[in-house]
Amino acid sequence: MAERQRPKVYSIAAHRGFADALVAGLVPRYSDPQFGLARLTLLVPSSRARRTISEAFIRHAGEVGTPGLLMPRMAVVGDLDLDETLGPLLDPLGAADIPPAIDPQRRLFALAGLIADTLGDEAPGGATLLRLARETGATMDRLLVEDVGPEELVGEKVLDLFGSLSRHWQDSLHMFATVQAKWLAQLREWGALDAAARRNRLFDWTAAKWREAPPETPVVAVGVTSAAPSLAKLLRVVAELENGAVILPDFDLTMPPGVWDELGRAGNAPGPGETPFARDDAVTHPQYHLKLLLNRMGVAREEVQPWHRRGLAAAPPERSHAIGSLFLPPEASKSWVDLPAEKRRLAGVRIMTCANPEEEAQAIALLVRNALEQPEKRVAVVTPDRALARRVVHHLDRWNITADDSGGRPLSHTPAGRVFLLMAEVMADGAAPVPLMALLGHPLVDGGMERGRWLSQLRRIERALRGPRQAGGLVPVARIVERLSDRHPQVNEWYALVEKALAPLIALGGDGELALADLLEALIASGEALCGDKLWAREDGRSLAAFVEDLREHAREAGFRLAPGDTGIALRDAMEQQAVRPPYGGHARVQVLGLLESRMNRAELVICAGLNEGVWPARGAVDALLAPPVLRALGVPGGDFRIGLSAHDLAGAMGAPEVVLSRSERDEAGPAIPSRFLMRVEALLGELLARHEETAMVELARAMGRAPAAERYARPAPSPSPKQRDVDISATALDRLLGDPYQFYAGKIMALSDLDALDAEPSAPWQGTVAHTILQRWHEAREKDDSARLAPIMAQVLDEENADPLMRGLWQPRLEAALRWIEEQVTGYEERAVLAVEQKGAMTFEGVHVHGRADRIDRLGDGSLAIIDYKTGKPPSAAMVEEGFALQLGILGLIAERGGFDGLAGDPGAYEYWSLGKAKDDNPHGFGYVEVPLKVGRKTSGIEPDAFLPVTADKLAEAIGRFIKGDDPFTARENPNYPAYDTYDQLMRLDEWIAHQDDGEDA
Repeated sequence: MAERQRPKVYSIAAHRGFADALVAGLVPRYSDPQFGLARLTLLVPSSRARRTISEAFIRHAGEVGTPGLLMPRMAVVGDLDLDETLGPLLDPLGAADIPPAIDPQRRLFALAGLIADTLGDEAPGGATLLRLARETGATMDRLLVEDVGPEELVGEKVLDLFGSLSRHWQDSLHMFATVQAKWLAQLREWGALDAAARRNRLFDWTAAKWREAPPETPVVAVGVTSAAPSLAKLLRVVAELENGAVILPDFDLTMPPGVWDELGRAGNAPGPGETPFARDDAVTHPQYHLKLLLNRMGVAREEVQPWHRRGLAAAPPERSHAIGSLFLPPEASKSWVDLPAEKRRLAGVRIMTCANPEEEAQAIALLVRNALEQPEKRVAVVTPDRALARRVVHHLDRWNITADDSGGRPLSHTPAGRVFLLMAEVMADGAAPVPLMALLGHPLVDGGMERGRWLSQLRRIERALRGPRQAGGLVPVARIVERLSDRHPQVNEWYALVEKALAPLIALGGDGELALADLLEALIASGEALCGDKLWAREDGRSLAAFVEDLREHAREAGFRLAPGDTGIALRDAMEQQAVRPPYGGHARVQVLGLLESRMNRAELVICAGLNEGVWPARGAVDALLAPPVLRALGVPGGDFRIGLSAHDLAGAMGAPEVVLSRSERDEAGPAIPSRFLMRVEALLGELLARHEETAMVELARAMGRAPAAERYARPAPSPSPKQRDVDISATALDRLLGDPYQFYAGKIMALSDLDALDAEPSAPWQGTVAHTILQRWHEAREKDDSARLAPIMAQVLDEENADPLMRGLWQPRLEAALRWIEEQVTGYEERAVLAVEQKGAMTFEGVHVHGRADRIDRLGDGSLAIIDYKTGKPPSAAMVEEGFALQLGILGLIAERGGFDGLAGDPGAYEYWSLGKAKDDNPHGFGYVEVPLKVGRKTSGIEPDAFLPVTADKLAEAIGRFIKGDDPFTARENPNYPAYDTYDQLMRLDEWIAHQDDGEDA
């Protein structure tokens, strides 16, 4: 066998621009006059890297004026991030004896079954079981990538640790080892391999094949930095080929040997009992994973050679020196104080600090727009924060700059994915109002009807459906349709489409488990009935179609069953793993990239956004099933390894000629902590920091949203015309007219009222209406039969209201107890009798129509009348009446005194509030009591009973004289002691003037 070649390993420094510098060197070295680069094979880390390199070849051809270029063959072999699926190497000829890879969905359901079998009665069910299966598969892949076999889980190293682990980790390790053993047996039965294991076999097979019979054509591995052992062995073989090479991105050749040693062991275990990864390894350093790769390749750092080519978007060489200094490990970073200027030079790097993510996105969009004014200048926005990326895309769209977010977004966040999840929620919740209206109002939903007609009917239904939740699936909607059909016939056609699409889906809801495949088929049928072909038409729809078809096929094969209530959760978990990327076609010089997509990319201006802790870098994750000491003993990098990868991403991005490092001081949760990487930049710059701050675009972003200072808003005091003032007054409106005239104006004169929320909590007015209806029917029933009982009438009314079972369970016992108390009080009367219930009355007072409704009027023993009002909560006190509020009973008394209640003669002699609230005395039912809002008994404050009607008449005359017949303005919150509702606070813009009220200003 010929003597082995010295490994040819090269590094392209960060400042040179990887893809363009790579192409600039590959073309003269490997091009053939007849075949161009067609004989060359490039091993690239990802599909995105393949696209980036292809674009670099096109740019190079344009720069040198080549009329055409045959591109090299590119095979995807892996990604930098261990959490990303390694790209499969194209099956080499002769590798057919390697078993096929198991389908991911088939594996998911099989693992779920094995976990359920292993844990028995303690196994979780439904969506939680699938989530545990997904985590188990991810942990298996993590071990397989590192060539850790199942036998090592019960090896000496792990067993020595077992006793020191907490019970939780012991149980988790035992479960994982058991499931993995069962899974490997299942794979042998099926004649298949895990995808990661199959890739390892392909890498091993290829390495052995090329070592024995080197390929005749050149093979170059470019940008591959995954340190998986099998891949590292293959890269070693590639580096030793006569026409082979390995080219690393952003490897720091200027790092002093002492600093290199400080990075740690990085996969080397020099002594017995030592693990490949020590606790003090600098795994968060951007060069750590490259050291791990070189160690596993068996290549010394001194053997790595520089790639002496530059890209189109290269920065000065001093930039790489500064980046190396920036990420020095702890001990070496002490040298910062003595660094010469050329080691700290960050010319072209700016730091932009914004107040919040919205301001950050606006400032980034301005930076992009400004850069595009320069011909041929390329811009890349790099961020792991997909929400921030979407904000930037939307702001750029304002200037007709279409920027594709190549990082994509989860399928669950797309229109097609969202409508599918809403249908699952409707199925699970029995067509509760909120998900039902959200589904029927979704942009993709029209049931085959013209969209405008569909929305018109939907709005009518939604308005009528507002209020406390009702039970019964589509029953409340059907009742509303029946009421509206006479005036709006099209609503029947609308409801027929809705019922046909959703009734079969809602019927599946319940507590039992159903086959997941059947649930998916029902969702598909409903989705197509509501959306038609639009559900599958766009890129998110196509992704949804492939996802659902794959999931349905393997769920049916596995016989997996799921409760309908868990379906939405299970689908959301699975959809989160599916990234939907937009079709390409955006602006040719603008890219919005995630960290994975940004690798090997280069532009003249790179904006690194979202540099806050928890975003860039992301928080270090702990494996859900294996404790960190176990992973360390097995030779698997810990969760902090990903921080080093994100540091490498930043280091590569900072090699661009112009770089902006951006962050916001606050996020949605509150104050945000700057990224540790950004703080290093600030510490390195020291007193030079002010020169590197980007403030112009931040100020411009703020100016775009800065409105001229508004004049102080005056307290509203509308003064309508005499014609508008000519309105009637209800018994309950006098309080508002005297305490907060603006509320009377808004409600009575302007006829404005607020809408109930969908699926609202039972409001006091609703509870009062229900209670009044029950009592009215009971009193009416007693007129025909003295033995009529309240309980069956209450049940009947609540059935008619179609009240939600949960609400009935919470409120009905209290209501029933209070009603039993009322029943006992009324049936026990000896010297008083009920004359009327829900009795309307009216009178003309100083030329104004005054009206009201008495909940009940009793005849007392002396022939006088008792005016009674029912309250579901706390009734007004005597002190409130004395202040001039809560005069409702007084108005009803005036109407009675003037004979305003038809057929009821007599002077009022008593005024009572009957509360259904918690009893104050020894009421055995616990609820219900009587409150007299006057100075009676032992009360020391309030109005004497004989003075109640005169005082009420004076207040009524005052209100009429000022507001109805007079010209006083309806001033907002005129009486600050009035216990006003907040219904019209926003309309009166209360917060804009109330703060100045105490300053003596009439604002």
